[in-house]
Amino acid sequence: MMEDRFTAATDREPEVTLHFSNRYISFKGEAYPEDAAAFWGPIINALKSYLVLNAQAGLTLDIELLYFNSSSAKALMNILNALDEAAQQGGDFCINWYCQEEDETMQEFGEEFSESLQYATFKIETTAS
Repeated sequence: MMEDRFTAATDREPEVTLHFSNRYISFKGEAYPEDAAAFWGPIINALKSYLVLNAQAGLTLDIELLYFNSSSAKALMNILNALDEAAQQGGDFCINWYCQEEDETMQEFGEEFSESLQYATFKIETTAS
């Protein structure tokens, strides 16, 4: 069983919930860490370890980021691609992309990310601010 983790948000890093026992992950806040590899690397490694053992089980990922930099975008794409590959093997993988109604930039990022996925379910949810 993968170890569940919670990391509180900082001014540069999002809140991260890795709740593998409930097949749930979330990222909330802003993501522009000083060292993106050091921040995102352990998250990606934990996810890939989970997927090796549980690709059929599926997982829900909630993304509610207000801002992210290009290195975080690359990490998010790696995460989404890993979920999409696992979904191709038959697991139920759902990505929920939350953004504020008036935040066209984040809506467009969500649309761009969704276009690169073939098997995972990707939903864009807008909320009033």
